[in-house]
Amino acid sequence: MVLAGGMHSGVSQLRRGILQFCVLALLRDGEKYAFELVRELCDAHGLVTSEGTIYPLLSRLRKEGWVSTVWQESETGPPRRYYTLTATGRTALEDFAKEWGSFKSTVDTLLGSEGKQQ
Repeated sequence: MVLAGGMHSGVSQLRRGILQFCVLALLRDGEKYAFELVRELCDAHGLVTSEGTIYPLLSRLRKEGWVSTVWQESETGPPRRYYTLTATGRTALEDFAKEWGSFKSTVDTLLGSEGKQQ
């Protein structure tokens, strides 16, 4: 979606900035492999992504110590690398969730006040 005034890039930047936390949230309940994450993100409105985006992101999350990985055999093909949320990643997600609530509330307030100022 392209918004008036070139806002497409602004929304894209916002998505990129929160995508890592969306991935951490998807890993909160258990391990997943990259293609599962891509599929779940694509199913969520507005978070369409690709393997070309997710693999570098997962690599960064692993280097940060927010996720750990393990290779597992697959019955339907080659072995898959599964990603699991670490304790450090869980803390980062919880911290983000606290900040996000306040941030979202502030933005919602500002957007809701459109036209009320004179």
